[in-house]
Amino acid sequence: MREIEKLKKRAEELREQINYHNYRYYVLDSPVVSDAQYDKLLRALQEIEAQHPQLVTPDSPTQRVGAAPLKEFGEVRYSIPMTSMDNAFSDGEVGEWDQRVRKGLEVEGDVAFTAEPKFDGTSVSLRYENGVLTRAGTRGDGTTGEDVTANVRTIKTVPLHLQGEGWPRVVEVRGEVVIPKKDFERLNAEQLKQGGKIFANPRNAAAGSLRQLDPRITASRPLSFLPWGLGETSEPVAWHYSEAVKHLKDWGFRVTEFFRVARGVDECLGYYREILAKREKLPFEIDGVVYKVDDLASRDSLGFTARAPRWAIAHKFPAHEETTVVEDIIASVGRTGVITPVAVLRPVQVSGVTVTHATLHNQDEVERKDVRIGDTVIVRRAGDVIPEVVGVIKEKRPRGTRKWRTPNKCPVCGSRVLREEEEAAHRCMGGLVCSAQRMGAILHFASRHALDIEGLGDKLVEQLVAKDLVKTVADLYRLEKDELAALERMAEKSAQNLLEQIEKSKDTTLARFLHALGIPQVGEATAQLLADHFGSLDGIMDADRETLEQIHGIGPTMAEDIYGFFRERHNREVIRDLLKAGIHWPKPARAKKDSPLAGKTFVLTGGLASMTRDEARRKLYGLGAKVVGSVSKKTDYVIVGEEAGSKADKARDLGVTMLDEKEFLKLIGS
Repeated sequence: MREIEKLKKRAEELREQINYHNYRYYVLDSPVVSDAQYDKLLRALQEIEAQHPQLVTPDSPTQRVGAAPLKEFGEVRYSIPMTSMDNAFSDGEVGEWDQRVRKGLEVEGDVAFTAEPKFDGTSVSLRYENGVLTRAGTRGDGTTGEDVTANVRTIKTVPLHLQGEGWPRVVEVRGEVVIPKKDFERLNAEQLKQGGKIFANPRNAAAGSLRQLDPRITASRPLSFLPWGLGETSEPVAWHYSEAVKHLKDWGFRVTEFFRVARGVDECLGYYREILAKREKLPFEIDGVVYKVDDLASRDSLGFTARAPRWAIAHKFPAHEETTVVEDIIASVGRTGVITPVAVLRPVQVSGVTVTHATLHNQDEVERKDVRIGDTVIVRRAGDVIPEVVGVIKEKRPRGTRKWRTPNKCPVCGSRVLREEEEAAHRCMGGLVCSAQRMGAILHFASRHALDIEGLGDKLVEQLVAKDLVKTVADLYRLEKDELAALERMAEKSAQNLLEQIEKSKDTTLARFLHALGIPQVGEATAQLLADHFGSLDGIMDADRETLEQIHGIGPTMAEDIYGFFRERHNREVIRDLLKAGIHWPKPARAKKDSPLAGKTFVLTGGLASMTRDEARRKLYGLGAKVVGSVSKKTDYVIVGEEAGSKADKARDLGVTMLDEKEFLKLIGS
């Protein structure tokens, strides 16, 4: 008796938790547990009620599908309920379901099933009368949903009028509203730019977008509809669901290309493994596959349990999301010097892999999500993507959690860490000496528009760094033939060729040298500006912030980055080593101060047929003009070549003079 009382109390606790999480997910669009955790709670309750049917209550979550509709929307009632499905988490559970199906149908051989991905979005039912969309509703509690017709009409993959012919007078098409992965990334980037809400995943974004009271907001979201079944029909559509799917395609619906008929449980499991292997490459998020009995009469024979059809089951993939505790937050330094906060996690299994670390992206994300050391968090992992912290479960926040701040000094090399005002990234300023940035610094230094060292590619640089032959870019000029020839895929001849290229790179220009140093924000155009303005490396290295800001085209944040780079003692030491190695450049030619273009500001966009962009820049510099990278009201001319980009549009908007190549050549006297 005591055992029954304990189970009764446990069932009540589980119902309370599940109802709360239903409310957070369906009504507030703000879940506080992962899907995997929710499934565990529901399964625990199902097991208790299955073993002790007397404990089942009418208001149990196992007797309903979801939460009540919002009052702001009208109601939609379904004559055929929009039930959920039971889940299987192993091959064995799928086999048990197959046995129940065959027993229910009294067949000994294999049953024909349909198999398709289980799209991770929000379910809706579309009602068509005489081929015209008349109503759309959410799943709601299965029998009553929210009327979202106005919003669904904005989804381009939903036909407003059925195509083709042969559709019944009344047909309800049920399916999933989803957001493609790439569109989801763009949506979140746009939300972040506008200071709006960032969505945790495409499913939340789809649900939130569909339930906007203003359809114009829904229309701005990249929603798609994928059908997975039928509700009420005024007359039979087909004898088999696989035939019905062909009709849906003919009627104008987007049907998944991965829909298949699978005969027997072995083919179902083979399909599961095939889709699991493709999961990360699919354009949409999926969390499993769905098997359904293909024969519609057999479905009627099998019928339903209180909450799910006996003729269908969802075979779930390993969870992408789990909860764990943040034990620490550390600063990781990337190849370009960007400092990324990384959460050190209590080990947790996500998608079949033990996860111990997750990215927090940047300081702004840490603050926006309010992640603290000691917090319980939801962690997400998708394929080979680095795990990330999706959000904090603040209800579980203990006392004594600690906030985290980006350090002022690089944890790898001790150089200063600066943040650019208009960017989220913090960056280590020891670009020439920081071992974390070593490979990136070398590849940039040797790139075509920098010192142009032919033959110094990724694989070779990786070996040079791994064997500690090159610690800074200055070490490139100390390499010897024998040690190069001993490297993988190298020989005496290729080693000699590389040394000749390294020697050749010593003869360069001041602008190329500045660009090669990898100073944050200093690209080719800015390097040329600095070289033209100061005329010497010493002048640039000794310039203060105010002097740098006075140069047209260099703003406060760029001036701070240039100043900060040259203030690092380690960077200056590497520059001295490079000059000792023999790197040199001619004194810059004096610009023609009497030229009519002296002091004029140019922007180049698109390709030129008569010369390269570099040649065009040099000609303009020689005539005393300035060449900058972006268009502003201070720009005098924009040279528009073939396949010009957005700079041409901006010039047009600002009323800046635009010249084609012929007009440009005439202006410079060529």
